[in-house]
Amino acid sequence: MSKKKINIAIVGLGFGAEFIPIYQKHPNANMYAVCQRDEKKLNEIADAFKVEKRYTDFEALLKDPDVDAVHINTPIQLHAEQSLAALRAGKHVACTVPMATSVEDCRKIVEAAQDTGLTYMMMETVIYSREFLFVKEMYEKGELGKIQFLRASHQQEMAGWPGYWEGLPPMHYATHCVGPVLALPKAEAEYVSCFGSGTIDAQLISKYGSPFAIETCHIKLRNSDLSAEVTRSLFNTARQYRESFDVYGSKKSFEWTQIEHEDSVIHTGETPERVKIPDYARLLPEEIRQFTMAGVYDSEGNQHLSFIQGSGHGGSHPHLVNEFLQALVEKREPYPNARQSANITCVGILAHESAMKGGEIMPLPAFTLENR
Repeated sequence: MSKKKINIAIVGLGFGAEFIPIYQKHPNANMYAVCQRDEKKLNEIADAFKVEKRYTDFEALLKDPDVDAVHINTPIQLHAEQSLAALRAGKHVACTVPMATSVEDCRKIVEAAQDTGLTYMMMETVIYSREFLFVKEMYEKGELGKIQFLRASHQQEMAGWPGYWEGLPPMHYATHCVGPVLALPKAEAEYVSCFGSGTIDAQLISKYGSPFAIETCHIKLRNSDLSAEVTRSLFNTARQYRESFDVYGSKKSFEWTQIEHEDSVIHTGETPERVKIPDYARLLPEEIRQFTMAGVYDSEGNQHLSFIQGSGHGGSHPHLVNEFLQALVEKREPYPNARQSANITCVGILAHESAMKGGEIMPLPAFTLENR
């Protein structure tokens, strides 16, 4: 492995704090700086992890010539603005999901990455979870046979989360279910059709004008005979937290566990078999393998709510960090790169638009597709 070190700045220290010690231990990273508007919280986290360089102002951080890359973990409405500012300031960008909240902002980020030649990666957890890596390994070994259909869901109760989440259209935060159905076959979405169902509380509807309790989207994969179905819910729907991914093949099929901490199922023909998903720390540098099996605690010993509800995000965090850093060191595109991230994100944005129009078919814009 290359010994090159990338100076990393983490922006946003709620969820972002989960990544500090991973970067600190990765052989290709120098955990250089942290950025948080709340100075008290900034110093608490930075003191706990012994990070010397600290910023309360994002623009000031971007002026620091020693910052090579930023990892953005701020509220979703800031992702596009901060990603664009960082790229234009000459910094590589890793950004938590979603890429943006509008198709236009996704386009701007793709164009900025192309214009600057810098790296952008959306840090989608599910496509680096141990469950996904298990299915990916089966597929690449030919055990699934021909993929016939893909399905994923992300159901979560967001009551009690910060106010900007209240009433959010379910598909505006759909990357956890869209990502795996595109990543496994290495495909692109060509067009979508989505239906909304049910109604959330009236006081939740007013913020975004989105009435639906559940949105279900069909995705047509480009240059393929495959389609996929994804389902999202955020409020007023009784369901244990679930990020699931099912794949139906000609030889074998995989279905995600119905209840958290139970085993998933593999079907061989009509014969089901419970299966324990192995860990995939072996794919990582030895220094960060420990982080697939244990959470990272903040200065008060509390895990971020998304990490708790997501059952540790399937051990994905060190895989995400490693993919981003290796892409930089090897001077290659990460998965997902800017265009692929836009395709994944725009599926959800356009799916909600489709639902509001009664299921109208919505094509993915050309900037999200490869020229082929």
